[in-house]
Formats: sequence, C-alpha cells, structure tokens
Amino acid sequence: MFEHAVEIEIPRVRVACPHCGPKRELLGWLDPYARVTKRLAESVSRLCAVMLIRHVADYFGLNWKTVKIIDKRSLERRLGPVDLKVVTVIGMDEFAIQRGHRYATAVIEPARKRVLWVGRERSREGMRPFFTLLGPEGFAALEAVVMAMNGAFEQEVRAQAPQAQIVYDLFHVVATKYGREVIDRVRVDEANRVHTDQHARRLVKGSRWLLLRNRENVTREADQVRLNELLAANRALMIAYVLKDDLKELWCYRHEGYARRFWNGWYRRAMRSRIEPLKAFARKLRAYLPGLLAHCRYPLHTSVLEGIKNKIKVIKRMAYGSRDDEYLFLKIRAAFPGIG
Repeated sequence: MFEHAVEIEIPRVRVACPHCGPKRELLGWLDPYARVTKRLAESVSRLCAVMLIRHVADYFGLNWKTVKIIDKRSLERRLGPVDLKVVTVIGMDEFAIQRGHRYATAVIEPARKRVLWVGRERSREGMRPFFTLLGPEGFAALEAVVMAMNGAFEQEVRAQAPQAQIVYDLFHVVATKYGREVIDRVRVDEANRVHTDQHARRLVKGSRWLLLRNRENVTREADQVRLNELLAANRALMIAYVLKDDLKELWCYRHEGYARRFWNGWYRRAMRSRIEPLKAFARKLRAYLPGLLAHCRYPLHTSVLEGIKNKIKVIKRMAYGSRDDEYLFLKIRAAFPGIG
C-alpha cells in the first residue's frame, strides 16, 4: 500500500454450529488458509506471466515458493481440466525438459494451436495417461496423429486407437533422420577418405550445417560459392545432397498414387547410388511408407509443435522451480490455450 508492505490483523468470528461443528467467518477478499489477499494474489499471478518468479518475489517482498504456489493455484482455477471433446487430429513430439537426456512429451491440437497435454518421458508408459484421459469416446473420434518417427509413440497409438492414421512429418524425416543418418555419415566417411589432402578434409569436415540447410536458405555469396565448390568436388556428397532435396517433394503430393510412383523412383535412385548410408536409410524408410503417403490425405506437419517447443524453452527459464512438473505443464498450457 503506497509502496509499503502492510500486514493486516483481522479478528474473525468463530461460530459453533450444532449441525456442522465449529465454523469460521468467511472474508470475501481472502481465500481459505491464504496468507495474502485476493487482490495481491491476482497481481502476483499477472506479473508471473511476464516476469521470472524470483523477480516477482523480490518486487512484492514474498518468498519465491509463495509466489509459485499463488501462480500455480491461479492457473489451476483459470485453466481447469482440458477439454478433449471433438478432438480428431493431434500432434505429438518430445522435448528436453532437463539436462542429462531427460525428456517430456507434448500433445497438441494443430488446427487450434492448443496444447492438450504434457507429460514426463517419451515412452509408451509416459504417453498412456493421455490416452486414459482421452477415454473410449476420444479413441473412436481420433482420425490422424502427426508425429516424428518414434517407435514408442507409434506403438501406443496403434494399441489405443488403431483406426487413427499415423502421419510422419517432413522435418523429422528429412532434416533430422536424413541429416543425421546420411549427410553426417557420408560427410565423415568422405573426410576420412581424403585425409591426406588437408584442404579437402577441412572443407568436408566443416560443411555440416551448410549441407543440412536448404539451398534457398544459403543466402551469403561466400556460402553459395563454398557449397558449389564442395558439391562439384565430391560425388558422394553431391548425390546425398540432391536426393535430400528430392525427397522433400514427396510431401507436396495430394494423390497417393502419384506419391507412391515418386517414392519408387526416388528409392531406385537411392539404391543405385552405391552410397551405403543412403541405401541403408532408404531401406529403413521403406518400412514407414504408409505413414509417409498418409500425408496425401492428411497434409499435417509439426511446425506448430516446433514453435511451441521453442516457446517452452523460454517458459522453462521463467518458471523458476520448474522441478515441479505439474506447475511447469500448467505454464505451458496457459501459453497455448488455442484459437477459435
């Protein structure tokens, strides 16, 4: 009050009710068992949306644990249980929650950009509470699930909602899987092959991010010259790079027959390339072909989820005390309540 901390002592009436037992007078401006007024709690919660918890605690002269509890209770009241009615399409992906390869899983509704659920781990057991929350009616309504090539996610979806169509995302297939299993492997092999030529070895070894980027995103003239020089000088890298760009075309088709014909052509070229990492990747990817072709009927992607994961990194830094999973997940849900 007037920039000064104020403590108020209020005598409260206790009533001996013959039916209910002892009761204490309610105060409209104070929640039961609360040590701060409702107005102060609302101010704390509003600031927690834009400031670090410890900064809010310093501003109001409160303990940071008290601030976290106030914000957590406010989020619980405001968000309530998640509404999973008429959810027909979902996306799921993992994100790092702590150091040491500790992950959590986020489930979103892509059409409304709404976070439906967040849970620890990236295993089948970690996903099961979401499907329990979804219930039998939710299983039946589910039409498609867009995801990365994650075996645990796929197995759980197949077990819980077998009618749902699994759709594999372009970013994870091309940028992540192909980049790691083909581009990286070929680059290392070629660097080892030309180890006697130090200039060529440095050029190949230092080209990882240049090869992983899309050509249209290579805007600097020096990088363009370097990329052209690298591809002209190394046949294996040139083939791997060209087939990476070609593979992305698979997600442009809306007719499954044309998409399958394109895939067959791409697969033949990969197998004739005489590049073992590329051939191994093509054989592995063939087993996931139904999920790749499903993109023709359900043109879904996880770009919304990738944006949400970037925002989650900011939320983790702001949510001091994020070892409380429930509180952190409430903050994530609050940041993405959905549109429409």
